[in-house]
Amino acid sequence: MKIAKYILTITIAASCLTVSKANILKDTVIHANGNPIIRHEFTADPAAMVYKDKVYLYTGHDEAPTNHNGYVMHNWTCFSSSDMVNWTEHPSPLNVKDFAWARADAWASQVIERDGKFYWYVAVDHATIPGKAIGVAISDSPTGPFKDARGTALVTNDMTKAAKHPWDDIDPSVIIDKDGQAYLFWGNGVCYYAKLKANMTELDGEIKTIDLPHYTEAPWIHERNGWYYLSYAYEFPEKIAYAMSKNINGPWVYKGIINELAGNSNTNHQAIIDFKGKSYFIYHNGALAADAGSFHRSVCIDYLYYNKDGSIKRVVMTSEGVKAAK
Repeated sequence: MKIAKYILTITIAASCLTVSKANILKDTVIHANGNPIIRHEFTADPAAMVYKDKVYLYTGHDEAPTNHNGYVMHNWTCFSSSDMVNWTEHPSPLNVKDFAWARADAWASQVIERDGKFYWYVAVDHATIPGKAIGVAISDSPTGPFKDARGTALVTNDMTKAAKHPWDDIDPSVIIDKDGQAYLFWGNGVCYYAKLKANMTELDGEIKTIDLPHYTEAPWIHERNGWYYLSYAYEFPEKIAYAMSKNINGPWVYKGIINELAGNSNTNHQAIIDFKGKSYFIYHNGALAADAGSFHRSVCIDYLYYNKDGSIKRVVMTSEGVKAAK
């Protein structure tokens, strides 16, 4: 088993507390003593999946040098937990290099299970088609290793015309509806969505758009008690807002802000899950960053609550985080 040796001093902006990390062992349990839950490395753009009484957390990995003005992200990370407090870190199951057609940028992603296979949708920079692209990897295990499921990108920038900039094809989110139909949502500046074929590796039909107030990026789609929820990053710096619908194809009704600006980070990116009778809001902030938090982000978890009519209450971001789920 390899030991990843880290020598890094992290300053928590709010308290000027410094923490050193060294000799962090992969595949060992990390006890989340409040937020952020991971403190030995920078994690961002969380996505979470509940599978067989465990939560699997997938994140990007911020590796920019101190005071570097930009994202440096080469691989994705994977953690699992049975109680939302004690997390096992697994060896990185996927890297940009695993996509031969990709050049760089292990940006936001999401994993979903179907028929015993695990599909990982990722945003990367395409090597030959200008702009960002979405790829999909596959594995027999939620902890990988994963491999490119297609050998080509699922979505490339020349397939989407609603936005003029080349980074509109990012931040994939996927759901399998009650009738078995899978959908992919994504986009920066414009929210795109399309059906997926049953093989989960091909689009099925046209790419459509959804008009959402002040939409920036980071769509997350989930369903609960007959309501569909489409949450997303709102304006910039980013808050998280959401819309609701009784049908996954809309119409979508904007409902408001659920998460305010995350401290010391211009971006925000959310995952919403139910686990062992409670609902959770998973996001990132810049609390552990010694410099610009937008490029050194850290994943946090707080509780999420619904009103009786299905609408979502505003999330209270805390330093204490959540208690162990029973």
